[in-house]
Amino acid sequence: MASRQCSKTACTRPAAATLTYVYADSTVVVGQLAESAEPHSYDLCADHASRFTAPRGWDVVHIQQDFVDPGPSPDDLDALARAVREAGTPAQPRTHAPAPLTPSEPRRGHLRVVSSDM
Repeated sequence: MASRQCSKTACTRPAAATLTYVYADSTVVVGQLAESAEPHSYDLCADHASRFTAPRGWDVVHIQQDFVDPGPSPDDLDALARAVREAGTPAQPRTHAPAPLTPSEPRRGHLRVVSSDM
């Protein structure tokens, strides 16, 4: 699972909570980070989730009060280690040249070569 970032502009911290608007009830729900990103919800870092304020006249429901920054997952660390190993490996020289292309049939375009011998 790839690490998701906070939805706030210019924030590069990892997401720790998910914010969802319930328009019918004029309610904002801030809870644990959702399993997957949803198109109508917003991921927030722990700092932004704890300081969130709703629009005037709306209620805020905090499902979890202590938002913990999840940090990098084992999958993230494994992918990073593989990328570093791959970048440190010297490039292998090519042992053979690619075979030249041979046309399977003559081209039939709209242009023709006309000889001057006519």
